Amino acid sequence: MSYFDDLAYQFIDGEWRSGSGSWDIVDFNPYNGEKLASIPVATATEIDEAYRAAERAQREWADTNPYTRRLVFERALRIIDDREAELAAAISAEVGGTHAKVGFELHLVREFLREAMQLALRAEGRILPSPIDGKENRLYRLPVGVVGVISPFNFPLLLSMKSVAPALALGNAVVLKPHQNTPICGGGLVARIFEEAGLPAGLLNVVVTDIAEIGDALIAHPVPKVISFTGSEKVGRHVATVAAGHFKHTVLELGGNSALVVLDDADLDYAVDAAVFSRFIHQGQVCMAANRVLIDRSVEREFTEKFVAKVASLKVGDPADPATHIGPLINEGQAEAITSLVGRAVGEGATALLHGKSEGTLVGPSVLGGVAEDSWLLGQEIFGPVVVLVPFEGDDDAVRLANATPYGLSGAVHTADIERGVRFAKRIETGMIHINDGTVHDEPIVPFGGEKSSGVGRLNGDAMVEAFTTTKWISIQHGRSRFPF
Repeated sequence: MSYFDDLAYQFIDGEWRSGSGSWDIVDFNPYNGEKLASIPVATATEIDEAYRAAERAQREWADTNPYTRRLVFERALRIIDDREAELAAAISAEVGGTHAKVGFELHLVREFLREAMQLALRAEGRILPSPIDGKENRLYRLPVGVVGVISPFNFPLLLSMKSVAPALALGNAVVLKPHQNTPICGGGLVARIFEEAGLPAGLLNVVVTDIAEIGDALIAHPVPKVISFTGSEKVGRHVATVAAGHFKHTVLELGGNSALVVLDDADLDYAVDAAVFSRFIHQGQVCMAANRVLIDRSVEREFTEKFVAKVASLKVGDPADPATHIGPLINEGQAEAITSLVGRAVGEGATALLHGKSEGTLVGPSVLGGVAEDSWLLGQEIFGPVVVLVPFEGDDDAVRLANATPYGLSGAVHTADIERGVRFAKRIETGMIHINDGTVHDEPIVPFGGEKSSGVGRLNGDAMVEAFTTTKWISIQHGRSRFPF
């Protein structure tokens, strides 16, 4: 595909160029192993050049009329509409995304671009009263300057655009580092879309690199004031530690271990559909995915039979086939880790109600039951097509089990009584929870983020203004102040 040949470069100060590192990041199709691109890695030198270019370009961009800034996002939206088929093919090839996953991602990319157009106009100031006669207090919302964005592999175009577009709309410049498994969809495509949309050179820079090459240069560099990171808890903790040492703000969207809870009065057929989607969309490689399905003991047998039957009907295979439900995991290492996880759980006494077969990066879905409450399996994020069914005795027991995890990102509860569901949802320690729906949701104006080890801060809507602008107090003394000396 031409995208992979054309975009296999760094994008710095408006120019497509090679990295100066001595080794390449090689981009593979996770389904068939085809080599898609080979990109000479960026070094700390390129990181510095990217940040310095962003710093230079940002000053004029911040002074640009926000109505003018938003035109860039209008054009970007048209480009995505015009190139939808090509973009979909690129995501499927690089990420292993099925038709359902790719459609979901491109839909949300459009929605976040539409929201960015509105955000350009939402950095509103205030005038506050003063106890001092003749004093006027003005609060201005100003761009932070330069934002560093580090995006993950699972929804690369969306999760890069989700931070990049709002940061730019609010008058900032950006340096983006995509995940090394998705350098094109998470980086090159974002740069090309904004380049064609007329974004001035230097405002968006993309560096394809790895911590093995640059260490902490991307985070510790003196130019960026905010680091927006989406990824694992382990890496997020490191990002937070380094950034704090340099007095940088962070927005951290980290892992999850969501529970979808089925109460005794739930519509079981509907709950099954919601649970299957919530666990197996994009092979379970979703931070909001339902790792655990908690089921009231009174409906456990009926729900389990229906759930296992539906999961067994999911087709595993080529993501380019519209009939495929479960495509490949991102690489063989991840596939081996998931296969090993299931084997260990079964070896320690779990019951495999369905045991998926593995072949290369294709891992069939597994449904596990009989897992002890204190098992390591229930406390961690499972980034693959594996789900654990856990029975409970009444609502209080369900709350206890749902909260028995260091994570708190998303969740869902199914019940015929909406207010019962609301009461239940308020007791769950998550940033987001959905009643009578799945666990995987993202909307442009609703605050998105987690509690506990699932992250710090929020994105989307007004939270973007909070994340990517700073407040400046300017006071004006009309008349003369009186000083004590």
